[in-house]
Amino acid sequence: MPVVTVEKARPHVTVVRLNRPERLNAMSIELCLALEDALRTVARDNECRVVILTGAGRAFCSGLDLKDHSVIPDVDGLTVPRIGPRAIRIYSRLIPVMRHVPQPIVAAVNGAAYGGGMCVTLAAEIRIAAASAVFNATGIVNGLTSTELGASWLLPRLVGAAHANDILLTGRRVDAEEALRMGLVSRVVPDDALLEHALEIAAGMCEFSPYGVQMTKQVLWANLETASLDAAIELEDRNQIMLGMTDNLPEAITAFDEKRKPVYTDVPRRGVYEGK
Repeated sequence: MPVVTVEKARPHVTVVRLNRPERLNAMSIELCLALEDALRTVARDNECRVVILTGAGRAFCSGLDLKDHSVIPDVDGLTVPRIGPRAIRIYSRLIPVMRHVPQPIVAAVNGAAYGGGMCVTLAAEIRIAAASAVFNATGIVNGLTSTELGASWLLPRLVGAAHANDILLTGRRVDAEEALRMGLVSRVVPDDALLEHALEIAAGMCEFSPYGVQMTKQVLWANLETASLDAAIELEDRNQIMLGMTDNLPEAITAFDEKRKPVYTDVPRRGVYEGK
């Protein structure tokens, strides 16, 4: 069985599933390489508008597989100091890959999201948790550091420095309800309803302009790194103007008048480019 599966679950919605349930979807080298490949493939799928990321079995991802004896690829001729960065980036580069996938990613967190598994959820745009979900920064517990895979940058921006410091320095477990209270996830649902709920969220997003959804993801990420409100608004203005040049807004107005759902095509607005 493949360690990562890709399924077109609904029109325009792709489910990417970590598939090592016997190891609680622990992050082996094989799994990380397969996940990167799956994400890059989905990114090139122009029919896909939303990605759902989840785990097979009773866990989302239990973090680094401490019993993984896989061989690091492409290290022939490298000295040990050079192998270290090559190895760690097999794991850490998953986060920027997720960021640069054009489609928004919904993390459907089932069960344990530990260590690198928790970090992967932080890189999703939307996180919903099953009632059984538990988050934990295991690096500090295992004699390492909890600041891995972008956690020291992402987590404070999601839940604030106080909560982030508490999670990353104490190694304590955060259950689904506490995660909801602190803003680590936006929704908690029963375990048996998790995937269906994620699919409903994705289907709703697919009713919007694909261009508008993609641009919203890009600006949300870009403005996390923007130094000022003025700069953030400048970027927002330009994207809003680009969407305003499509036929989407007239279609929204017409659909409202006709009491139907709009159908967005992202085509140029009629008459704008002809000066009419």
